[in-house]
Amino acid sequence: MGTNFFCKRVLSVSLTNVGLIFEISRTQMHFLRNARLLIFRSFSSPKQHSFTVSYLINPCGLSPESALSASRKVHFETPERADSVLAVLRDYEFTNTHISKIVSKCPLLLTANPEKSLLPKLEFFRSVGFSGPDIVSIVVSSPYILKRSLENKIIPTYNFLKSVVMDNEIFLKVFKNTLRSYCQNVQNAIAPNIATLEEIGVPISNINLLVTHHPRIVSRNREKFSTTVKKVVEMGFSPLRHSFLHAVQVSCQLTEFTFEHKMKVYRRWGLTDDQIMLMFRLDPLCMRHSVKKIMSVMDFLVYKMGWEPAAIARYPSVFARSLEKKIIPRCSVVRVLEMKGLLKNHLGLGLGFLCKSEKDFLDKFVVKYEQDVPELLHLYQGKIGILELGLAYEKEDKTVVAS
Repeated sequence: MGTNFFCKRVLSVSLTNVGLIFEISRTQMHFLRNARLLIFRSFSSPKQHSFTVSYLINPCGLSPESALSASRKVHFETPERADSVLAVLRDYEFTNTHISKIVSKCPLLLTANPEKSLLPKLEFFRSVGFSGPDIVSIVVSSPYILKRSLENKIIPTYNFLKSVVMDNEIFLKVFKNTLRSYCQNVQNAIAPNIATLEEIGVPISNINLLVTHHPRIVSRNREKFSTTVKKVVEMGFSPLRHSFLHAVQVSCQLTEFTFEHKMKVYRRWGLTDDQIMLMFRLDPLCMRHSVKKIMSVMDFLVYKMGWEPAAIARYPSVFARSLEKKIIPRCSVVRVLEMKGLLKNHLGLGLGFLCKSEKDFLDKFVVKYEQDVPELLHLYQGKIGILELGLAYEKEDKTVVAS
């Protein structure tokens, strides 16, 4: 006992003296101790994960780097359990590529009990109507689904959503999206927000749409969701209309800073706040478009087609149209018809033609005039340009800069 104490004391004094002699700071001494520990570990670590890494590479298909990373989360020394897991997945039409993606995301799945954990869930998905490709898509996108409790999570989610969404085809899509999105109790997350929407008169069909296409929005914190809904109502949106859902969606997805930034972009074109908010009420999605998209559409319609920004603001859905595939081809057709004397001033026409369905536009502006302008369809399809008809846009040399 005394000898041990003496040795430890001598060692302690020696280290202290060494630190003083070489003027090593406490930080440097700490680094040296950690370095010594690291060296010790690197030399003393057994190759206990070599089998796991090897198995993750083949037959799971992971790269050596991914296998090494995954091996930190899972360890097994025999292949039997993992082989059984892979066999079950292959029975359900999972390819090697699918398996590689699943294992890289959730390596612990290789240690699951196939009969007690995997098969009951896969069989349940099949029993409620999911096809083989559906099941593959769900598991590949979120393999942790197979680690969740069938009785406590998956089945309650199914029963709750089934009570909300009546249409079977829509229901399967909702259920699929929900399984991908949630790790919490879906009923606790969604039910209060659905109740909030029902209280203000949102039709159940519209609630179904929101749950189907935007499950994350309807699963937001109840207080925040309720505040957003109240704000949208105060903006003048009717809960009976689809635009109300779009306004809720945009309000949930955009921060106040981003919303204000989009306001500034529209202001640069001379639009007032009242005009911009009217745009938002007509089509809330106009605030989701990128600054580049807003600027390029406005630049073309204002400087090449001659519309006033205020006139464009009455048709905010034009910003959802592709400039290259829809706006320019349709404007080219209208401009040619105007120059040929077949249409009156396009400025009086409004921008409604940009929002028409493909069939309606073709019938009214292309097919109707194909005898007078045979090249019109080729112009619309982009096979020839407006210059090849001996015509051109008048372009004003103006620039509006977005910041």
